[in-house]
Amino acid sequence: MKLLIKNGRVVDPVQGIDDTLDLLVEDGRIARMGERLAEKGAEVLDCVGLVVCPGFIDMHVHLREPGYEYKETILTGTRAAVAGGFTAVACMPNTDPPCDNEAVVRFILKKAQEAGYARVLPVGCVTKGRRGAELAELGSMAASGAVAFSDDGSCVFNPILMRRALEYSRGLQRPILQHAEDPALFSNGQVHEGLVSTRLGLKGIPSACESSVAGRDIELAALTGGGLHLCHLSTAASMDHIRRAKAAGLAVTCEATPHHLLLTEEAVGAYDTRMKVNPPLRTEADRRALLAAVVDGTVDCIATDHAPHHPDEKEIEFGLAAFGMVGLETAVPAMLDLLVKSKLVPMSRFVELFAANPARILGLPSGTLKKDAEADITILSLKHSTAVAPDKFHTMGRNTPFQGRRFAGRVERTLVAGHTCYAAGKAPEPRPR
Repeated sequence: MKLLIKNGRVVDPVQGIDDTLDLLVEDGRIARMGERLAEKGAEVLDCVGLVVCPGFIDMHVHLREPGYEYKETILTGTRAAVAGGFTAVACMPNTDPPCDNEAVVRFILKKAQEAGYARVLPVGCVTKGRRGAELAELGSMAASGAVAFSDDGSCVFNPILMRRALEYSRGLQRPILQHAEDPALFSNGQVHEGLVSTRLGLKGIPSACESSVAGRDIELAALTGGGLHLCHLSTAASMDHIRRAKAAGLAVTCEATPHHLLLTEEAVGAYDTRMKVNPPLRTEADRRALLAAVVDGTVDCIATDHAPHHPDEKEIEFGLAAFGMVGLETAVPAMLDLLVKSKLVPMSRFVELFAANPARILGLPSGTLKKDAEADITILSLKHSTAVAPDKFHTMGRNTPFQGRRFAGRVERTLVAGHTCYAAGKAPEPRPR
C-alpha cells in the first residue's frame, strides 16, 4: 500500500523540519520526504493548509481494562485516542488485577492488537499490587513489553523502594513515572488547600504534598542515575525543582496536563465534581508557573491523565466523587488554542510536547517522520475549531471540565502505520489486521 501525502506543512523537530513538503508512505513506513513527489499507483492525500506531524503520544492515560470495563475499555479508549490525534498511549497500571506481572502486560498488548486503533504502551507497576511494600518483577515486565513503571494513583513513598526502582530503571532503560504525593499531607484531601477549600469547607491538599516528594525523588535520581519522570505536576514549587534538576544535568523529566494549564481552583465553583482531580486544580500563580515552564522548555510533554469514570461516581456529593477527568479527545485542540493560537510557542515546540519528547522519554523509535520510521502521523487544522460535546465522545467517560467550550484548532486525521484510523467528521476505523 502506498500513500502520498502532498502539500502539507511538515513539522518534525527531531529533524529540524518545518516546511511545505510531501511524504510518501509505503507498507506502513515513511519511504520518502521531499518537494513535488510523485509515485505511480499511490493514493494521494492533499493536505494543503494542514500541519503534518509525527504521531502524537499520550504518555499518561487510564484505559481501565482489566477490571473496570464499566468505565472504559482498551477498545473505547484507543478509539478515543485516535479521534483525539494520538497514535499511541501509555496506559497506567492501576487496574484490577494491577499490571504488576508479564501476564497482564501481554493481555493489554493482545487486547490493543485486537482493537486495532492507537498503539498501547503498557506501564507496569513499580511495586507488587501497587501496595508500596515490595518491588514488582520489573525485568520480566520490561521483556514482555512494558515501556515504563509507575504506581500511578499511589505514590512510591518508601525512599528505599524508590531508590531500588531507580537503580533498576537505569539497567532496564525504562523510566520510573512517579505520582508525587505525600500520603500524610494528602490525608483524604479534596481540593487545593487555600481560599477555595476554606470557603467550601473541604479538606485541602497543600502544594507541599506534591513538591516535597518531587524534590526528594530528584535527589534519589541524582544518587542512582536512574530515569525519573514526574507525572502531572501542578505547582510552581515543583517547577523550581525540575529547573534545578535539569541545570544539574539529571535524567529527570516531567509532564503537565491541559486541565492544570487551563483551570484553577476557582473552577470548582459550587462543588462541581467535574473539576475534582488529583493533583487538584491549583492557584492562578501555579497555573502561570506551569505555563511559563511549558514555554521555556522546563516541561517536557503534555499528557492528559485521561481518567474516565461512570456517571454514578461523579454525579454525587463532592466528598464521595471520584478524582479524574477525561482528556483524550480535548487535549490537542485545547492546547492548540492555548499555546499556538496565542503564539506562546512555535509549532515545532508543540510537536515536541506531544510527539518527540514522549517518544524520547519512553525510548521509542517513533516521534519523528524520518525515513523508515513507522508512519504514525497526526494531521492538524489550525483554521477549524473544536466544540466540546461529551455526548459525541468515543470514550465511555463524559467527565470533562470543558463541556460547551470551543477551542481553536482541530485534529484533521490520525494515521497509524499509514492507515487512516480517524478523519474529521467520520467515525474512527481500525487498522487492517
